[in-house]
Amino acid sequence: MGKYSDKLTKEQKLDMLRLMEEIRHFDLELSKLYSRGLVAGMTHYSVGEEAANVGAIYAMRKEDLMYSNHRGHGQTISKGIDLKRMMAEILGKAPGYCKGRGGSMHVFNLEVNNMSCNGIVGGGHGLSVGAALVQKMKKTGNIVLAAMGDGATNEGSFHEGLNMASTWNLPLVWYVINNKYGISMDINDAMNVDNVVDRAPAYGIPGILVEDGNDILAVYDATMEAIEHARSGKGPVLVESKTYRWFGHSASDAGAYRSREEIDSWRERDPIEAFRKVLLEDKTATEEELDEIREKAVADIKEAVKFAKEAPYPEVEVAFQDNFAD
Repeated sequence: MGKYSDKLTKEQKLDMLRLMEEIRHFDLELSKLYSRGLVAGMTHYSVGEEAANVGAIYAMRKEDLMYSNHRGHGQTISKGIDLKRMMAEILGKAPGYCKGRGGSMHVFNLEVNNMSCNGIVGGGHGLSVGAALVQKMKKTGNIVLAAMGDGATNEGSFHEGLNMASTWNLPLVWYVINNKYGISMDINDAMNVDNVVDRAPAYGIPGILVEDGNDILAVYDATMEAIEHARSGKGPVLVESKTYRWFGHSASDAGAYRSREEIDSWRERDPIEAFRKVLLEDKTATEEELDEIREKAVADIKEAVKFAKEAPYPEVEVAFQDNFAD
């Protein structure tokens, strides 16, 4: 590793940190809003998974297509989005990207080819295969990245989709954010291999494991390698980053199946603090510069909250718009 991240500029590294801070504070503020009954529907937080999200998505081009999963806030912010409109969508407000109808699990931004989060576990599998087939047939040169949690890798669509993508040699990266738990199920109790990427040889494709998914540069290097492989016409790649969600599976999950010691041990491996340490040690930036990035992220998120809270709810007629039928 290091082949790609060594070429990152100071501006790019600080931009990656900005995204991590925005993800962290977006979801921290969102958790407060949920507790006050202001969030429409269910939501899932990305706190603790910032490196696994930013490191992977930052490796993509704007033209590349991304399919996210229901824990998709980190991926959505990483791909580029207006934080105000994103927050408005989650609060069910009219200025939201889906006019307040999609909520937390259906935020998208077609301007950067973010093809939306998906409330169905493994829902992006088939969609991403179809999109990758289009890229190949039209010779666009774009790749498709489908992000998923470890729980989705035991869905039938995971294996069916990966088999099709491999057989058709599609420009597809299947990216697994392994946070150890599928709701309350420990991944080690749900599969008989050590890593999800151990399944890659069954489909005749490469598998790349990032053992420390809290190392943003390691995630970036792995994803860049996978994207380069897929974009060059060599077919799909399965990538896995091992990380941890600090909160429960969803806002309604207290996470009682985990010990306090386990959670604390992962909190000590905070991906944001780890990256700050790297940036200080290699003299990329001063502590003051890093603090300014955090302060601006906090301010921007608070502004997004203010905007969303003050925004109007959609009119009833909106429910009947943008519907298609034969």
